[in-house]
Amino acid sequence: MTDMPALFIGHGSPMNTLERNGFTDAWRTLGRRMPRPRAVLCVSAHWYFGATAVTAMPNPRTIHDFYGFPQPLFDFDYPAPGAPDVAAEVVEAVKPVWCGLDQDQWGLDHGTWSVLAHLYPDADVPVVQLSINALKPLDYHVELGARLAPLRKRGILVLASGNIVHNLGRLQWNQPDLAYDWAERFDDAAARQLAEAPGDVLKLAEHPDYAAAVPTPDHFIPLLYLACMAAAEGQPLAPLVRGHAMGSISMACYGLGDVGLTCEEAEGAATLPPGVPPDQSNI
Repeated sequence: MTDMPALFIGHGSPMNTLERNGFTDAWRTLGRRMPRPRAVLCVSAHWYFGATAVTAMPNPRTIHDFYGFPQPLFDFDYPAPGAPDVAAEVVEAVKPVWCGLDQDQWGLDHGTWSVLAHLYPDADVPVVQLSINALKPLDYHVELGARLAPLRKRGILVLASGNIVHNLGRLQWNQPDLAYDWAERFDDAAARQLAEAPGDVLKLAEHPDYAAAVPTPDHFIPLLYLACMAAAEGQPLAPLVRGHAMGSISMACYGLGDVGLTCEEAEGAATLPPGVPPDQSNI
């Protein structure tokens, strides 16, 4: 079986679920061009709690974990099947780290379905979610991500969904293409780190703009899962999309393995000016 790719997607606002823009068009193109997975394992910033667990129910519910958005977003349903067999494989893959099987508590949150609504709009690929253990240090997640890497050889697409820069307290809702200087600096530093030495991704925590870019670690941690996989394979992470939203959100996306894009296409998307996402013709 061909190794499945792994992705880090900067998911941004939940409204990206319903909107067609440069970012969501890029996700749709990825979904068409990547090999079809047996299942998706998603590490979402929005299942951030005090344990390591994986969803193991046959029919995960669609969780609307936000407030203040238009009713059509609350009406949105993503009825992808679960994959209890894949959940069991995840538990085995991470041993001796303990991972619980969640039979009935969680489901699919918007960090997962806002992206999958474009990657796989028919909701016909089974999906499991892995929680982010909020009680563990950053290096725990680096180790855990490395243990998950062999799942790619079993037809499982690893999808890490967060944002490299994510500061809700400094959002400018009326300036959708704005990028603060500090947000650009940190995003650019991350791009260099992922290209040159993804295994040293934790050095980003020493960057002078880290505190502003990562006031809480929940959206940053998914990147660690992909970076350690790239390091294990001796490969850089390929930039797929670069851009910013509302001043303090990075929409950067990265890929590992065959994502169906040539180097030239990926580089073309990555070098667009901040705040100007590619349209479908660019990818």
